[in-house]
Amino acid sequence: MIKSIAVALISIACLSNFHCTAQQPGAKKIQQHIKILASDSLEGRGTGTAGGTMALTYIQEQFRQIGLEPKGDGKLFTQKYPFKSGVHGTGNEGTTYNVIGYLDNKAPNTIIIGAHYDHLGLGNEGSSLEANPGGKIHNGADDNASGTAGVIELARYFKNNKVTEKNNFLFICFSGEELGLYGSKYFTEHSTIDFNKVNYMINMDMIGRLDASKGLTVMGTGTSPVWEPLLKKLSTAEVPIKTDSSGTGPSDHTSFYLKNMPVLHFFTGSHSDYHKPSDDWDKVNFDGEVKVLDLIIKVIEAEDKEPKLAFLTTKSKSMGGSRSFKVTLGVMPSYSSDEVGLKVDGVTDNRPAAKAGILTGDLITKIGDYTIKDIQEYMDALGKFEKGQTVPVVVKRKGESLMLSLTF
Repeated sequence: MIKSIAVALISIACLSNFHCTAQQPGAKKIQQHIKILASDSLEGRGTGTAGGTMALTYIQEQFRQIGLEPKGDGKLFTQKYPFKSGVHGTGNEGTTYNVIGYLDNKAPNTIIIGAHYDHLGLGNEGSSLEANPGGKIHNGADDNASGTAGVIELARYFKNNKVTEKNNFLFICFSGEELGLYGSKYFTEHSTIDFNKVNYMINMDMIGRLDASKGLTVMGTGTSPVWEPLLKKLSTAEVPIKTDSSGTGPSDHTSFYLKNMPVLHFFTGSHSDYHKPSDDWDKVNFDGEVKVLDLIIKVIEAEDKEPKLAFLTTKSKSMGGSRSFKVTLGVMPSYSSDEVGLKVDGVTDNRPAAKAGILTGDLITKIGDYTIKDIQEYMDALGKFEKGQTVPVVVKRKGESLMLSLTF
């Protein structure tokens, strides 16, 4: 462990050579952040682990170098809170930390920019999609070293752009997201700033795999009337934007939306490495992440001179990690599909879905007696089944309906 800590500290020292300039976020800086946060020495940044603490140390050192004001407990960058490990909080109790920095522009309102820095550690928490995950390092380069790097580089940009915006900025990296949005929930209930003066929240979770043919998904666009027209204007052939109005989903923006706050969540899409040990730094599109961050800057700058945003409620989507089930299919749902049914973005080997013949790209429309129209109905149906039960499953594949037999 001493060797691991030394590796991380050496890496931090290397990054101290970054010059504070007003230039846009760059691919080289993003790459160096992700290589450190997703290195084997941090052992997957599990919540409450030594590797998670090393990630925390790295982030707060970056905030300190940038010149942010500590905005955690007291005069610290860290905000401590309790959590339970294990599947759905059934494990041991522990403590972990959010990392919070503040840019005070003496403005009446504040924009929150956040991302979670935790990941799956050694794959023992129950949410890995690897067939035999135990003891394997899940580095989480895209999920969510990419978002964490985004927070750091946006903080650097707004600190050094020689502009005093009409909003303050709070930059926050959450722990405990993979276990159930623990860090963001805790912050919204124990905010270190006046929560009534928060303008809106921007969340980044998995922004490292931009593919122009698939585009960028931005969720939460129905939480304020300004979002849809602005993002439509900013969408380009280079970064085509697909919007989703819902204020809820499987990431930390949900905690803020549930406190009646406008949110936007940026997401470059799921992939076959999601929640597997293969989510490594060399698969990240660093130039693509620069484009995502440049887009976020344009969003913020476009709204900076406007009054505090109005909040709207939206149709909610169910969060995949918010319930306890006796069974699992072993699929990665699409959270951005607008097709009727559950779009499958990934299938885990040797789990019920794979054994039944369900493939990536399939649209699940019925499980047993339950019709599936969206993620909400999928989650509702999943809670009805028992382990060992065999049921028919209807999927649409290339325009054809197929009936498969699935055993949980």
